[in-house]
Amino acid sequence: MAKSKLTKTAATIGAAIGKADRTARKVAKAGVVARKELDDLAKEIDSLKKRLLKTTKRLKKALS
Repeated sequence: MAKSKLTKTAATIGAAIGKADRTARKVAKAGVVARKELDDLAKEIDSLKKRLLKTTKRLKKALS
């Protein structure tokens, strides 16, 4: 009976470790995706800044 309880406890612990590992992998994967999205947003912001600078220069030239 003691071996049976020990086996059940080991199985419960193993299941908990497996669940924690799966969750950690999902979080890590989500982090990678979020980083790629942030990089894309940063590139888009840079291009918008350049366009804004060009437009500002044109507008100043047109007004003067």
